[in-house]
Amino acid sequence: MTGEHQTLALVLFSGFVAVTLAITTWVSRDRHGSAEEFYAGGRLFSPMENGFAIAGDYMSAASFLGISGLIALYGYDGLLYSVGFLVAWLVVLFLVAELVRNCGRFTLADVVAARMRERPVRIAAGTSAVTVSVLYLVAQMVGAGSLVALLLGGTSEAAQAWTVIGVGALMVIYVTWGGMRATTWIQIVKAVLLMGGAITLTVLVLMRFHGDFDQLLRTAADRSGHGASFLAPGLKYGGDWTARLDFISLGLALVLGTAGLPHILSRFYTVPTARAARRSVVWSIGLIGGFYLMTIVLGFGAAAIVGPDAVRGSNAAGNTAVPLLALDLGGGADSTGGTVLFAIVAAVAFATILAVVAGITLASSASVAHDLYASLRRERPEPRSEVAGPPSVVAGPRGVVPEPRSEVAEPRSVVPEPRSEVAVARVAAVGIGVVAIALGLLARDLNVAFLVGLAFAVAASANLPVLLYTLFWRGFTTRGAVWAVYGGLIPSVALVLLSPVVSGSPDALFPHLDFQYFPLQNPGLVSIPLGFLAGWLGTVTSAEEPDRARHAETEVRSLTGAGAA
Repeated sequence: MTGEHQTLALVLFSGFVAVTLAITTWVSRDRHGSAEEFYAGGRLFSPMENGFAIAGDYMSAASFLGISGLIALYGYDGLLYSVGFLVAWLVVLFLVAELVRNCGRFTLADVVAARMRERPVRIAAGTSAVTVSVLYLVAQMVGAGSLVALLLGGTSEAAQAWTVIGVGALMVIYVTWGGMRATTWIQIVKAVLLMGGAITLTVLVLMRFHGDFDQLLRTAADRSGHGASFLAPGLKYGGDWTARLDFISLGLALVLGTAGLPHILSRFYTVPTARAARRSVVWSIGLIGGFYLMTIVLGFGAAAIVGPDAVRGSNAAGNTAVPLLALDLGGGADSTGGTVLFAIVAAVAFATILAVVAGITLASSASVAHDLYASLRRERPEPRSEVAGPPSVVAGPRGVVPEPRSEVAEPRSVVPEPRSEVAVARVAAVGIGVVAIALGLLARDLNVAFLVGLAFAVAASANLPVLLYTLFWRGFTTRGAVWAVYGGLIPSVALVLLSPVVSGSPDALFPHLDFQYFPLQNPGLVSIPLGFLAGWLGTVTSAEEPDRARHAETEVRSLTGAGAA
């Protein structure tokens, strides 16, 4: 692109950053520093607003950049991501949304701690939440680096590095200044922009082929160099049994991982009731479903119009397929129309990244402050009416279970947390941002959808088993909860480190080293069953008697909302 066109692109590109910073500043003027305001936005959002925010939180760089890139490079096999990301919401809708909203207050650990000894459970769940969040953040950082380097007219490592650092700094500002309220409004604005951009590009692609989707697919197959196999399963995952098992592993991770993502679960606490939480999910499924249908058109459109070779030439992992498609649809690199459309799409993609990283950073900093810091601090016992469980499990001797009748019959009063906890959350956001920046610089050559698949695998392995056992298994114990988290978290992370993703292959993080002992790229096929197995094994070998009364109390609260925050 010419210097003049780059300037136009950067002006449009910077506009969203200015708008989001203005939103953050506006919202931060009204904050009063309570934990409920910082973590949950005061629980004041409507189902429609929260549905748009959930969609904005979920439709990440992996969705807009990564999935379309994978479809452009691998055809049918790239569709797994679109299907898996969408189907996962059925698990959230039917098993998680209302129950989590009723049982918890700010984080996943609140749900589990409702019927367990609080300290070990919070430490385990908080550690898992931070790990999943950092993995997810890395994917967004990589997407931002690829995007802005392309926008600046080159793919230099320096441009990518400074972009990753800039995104990290912005996400820290959003979270520390504005909390959940600013993050939510940024996500709503981003969802509207992303849907608008995706609809525009989809219409332009279909117009290029006169509305003939069959012609679009045939052209994509011809330009791919693979012919009819481009439209059939197996191009990426069908080479041998290892590739096929990787396909199954990835599918399991995508479908089950969403229900264990901390930043998605935390969104259910921003609405006033469980019914509003369920309606939020219905809104989000409509938006997300429409969007993923459009990513299919965009992916095959990039293959047909731009060509896989040009996509690989710009970014080996395919992360820049959609911006290149926009450039071509607008008239090419030397045209004003192409530059404007490219800049708009790049700005929307950057908005996507900023909104998602803000949501993830807020969720992970909440886990650090509300779960890890609060568990280790123990300066004073929690008020009985505030915690979804008796105070004895917070600060008193183990095993002392008071009568649950008053907590079921009476709503819990929301007592403000000490301001020190919110201050710790803001400091944690800075620390998490630094870690995400460092890992994002390291992983900048990997596909963002693939990186998100790893985060989903860890979430499905460590968070989903303990969540489902807590909600549905009457005999579940504290040891089972801790074992379920660590039994999924440690194997999933270890298997990633020992996989071809990290070493032993030309595309690995460390291509010149070889400590690959696990053949699959995604660990979900092994680590997800291990998480469920560890939770069961920890429970059946525990000397602790399950607390039937507290399970009954949790069950009533989860199903009716009695006593919910």
